[in-house]
Amino acid sequence: MDVSFDVANARVVVIGAERSGGAAAELLVARGARVTVMDTAEISPDRRHRLDALDVAVEIGPHDAARLAGADLIVLSPGVSSAHPAVASARAAGVPVIGELELASRWVQGPIIAVTGTKGKSTTTTLLARMLEAAGRTVTAGGNLGTPLSAQVEASTPDTVHVVEVSSFQLETTETFHPWIAVLVNLSPDHLDRHVSFEEYAAAKARVFRQQQREDWAVVNADDPAALAAAEGGRARRFDFALDSQMTEGVAIEDGQIVERRPDAVRVLLAVSDVRLPGRHLLSDVLAAAAVGCIAGVPAEAMRRAVASFAVLEHTLEPVVEIGGVRFVNDSKATNVESARRAIESFESGVVAIMGGRYKGGRFEDLRDTVRGRVGAVIVIGEAGRLIETAIGDLVRVEPADSMARAVRRAWDLAQPGGVVLLAPGCSSFDMFTDFAARGRAFKDEARRLAEHVGR
Repeated sequence: MDVSFDVANARVVVIGAERSGGAAAELLVARGARVTVMDTAEISPDRRHRLDALDVAVEIGPHDAARLAGADLIVLSPGVSSAHPAVASARAAGVPVIGELELASRWVQGPIIAVTGTKGKSTTTTLLARMLEAAGRTVTAGGNLGTPLSAQVEASTPDTVHVVEVSSFQLETTETFHPWIAVLVNLSPDHLDRHVSFEEYAAAKARVFRQQQREDWAVVNADDPAALAAAEGGRARRFDFALDSQMTEGVAIEDGQIVERRPDAVRVLLAVSDVRLPGRHLLSDVLAAAAVGCIAGVPAEAMRRAVASFAVLEHTLEPVVEIGGVRFVNDSKATNVESARRAIESFESGVVAIMGGRYKGGRFEDLRDTVRGRVGAVIVIGEAGRLIETAIGDLVRVEPADSMARAVRRAWDLAQPGGVVLLAPGCSSFDMFTDFAARGRAFKDEARRLAEHVGR
């Protein structure tokens, strides 16, 4: 907690009015700031009512460069790039610019555990919070997932552990953000529609380690060379996890058991058979959560109870329905190429994949070895359909669909009993849907509608 950070009577502009920005505005008002919220789009009636009740000025439309230049502080929602010309101009004029995560972290009282990575952040964050709760700790979970950190500040105490999922967009606007434990679950190209290169994206992720000190901890996927490279040079102590790599210290798998390895001992934490999550990548997330649990003093029995009761999150290899022996599985959170690869590899064969959306970087050619022999057909939707067909169309049947309804129906036509229709887009959703959750719900709705129509 930064006791010197004071916004009383300060003119603060928050850019972005919804979940994160709205929470930041409410927190700033509670701390005495004079707040203006800017957004380029109309905001929800509920959010507008809450801001009006707090006497927050709301400006809809292009960002007012003069107002930004005259602010004492600018706070950005994660969806707003710090490279926006009006924001960059204000910063050049000397106005401090920070993100919502940075703002909130200056006022929370309890320790922060920050979880980042390209895929698996939400699963790791949620399971870790459950482990800590099972051990009797006072825990809040949120950040990029669920409740923004700004909405947790007022209830924060020195004993509250804040488990926070953090994205590259949030991390790129951090300055003093200082997690007690920082976790990097994996790292592969993503969000290249906003970051100019993979190197810039990786550098944003690496900021999670930037303010850590020798008494802190860094937990990194030792199977992932890019993640290991991003963590190099950090000051914190290391305690890693791996499905395959050999380590003298960390969490790994031995003889069907998830174990804690120390230089002088090996301790069994739980059995792999206790894990109810499908896919090696989700098992890796369990190891990440267990590694943090070891650092935080979570007893093995509490880990076992948390894992045994933990099922998949919505939109993450989520079973939907089975029709005529064909399973429908929703992995709408697979919003990049690497995530799509991991989702597809969770099944041995008989996959009909629904892919596509708005391209956000990466190489669909990297899926060639994955689809060969495992995927029978790919139904493509959205703007990236032609890119996907060009990359893998010589290996597997690729057909376009102009709606989720048609994609689901055609995938069902092509699937065989014992197979799976898998939504693994490998792209963002914004060409056809408001977000990945809306896309996943559309897939589930269409699958259930199909089940009602043809019978199970």
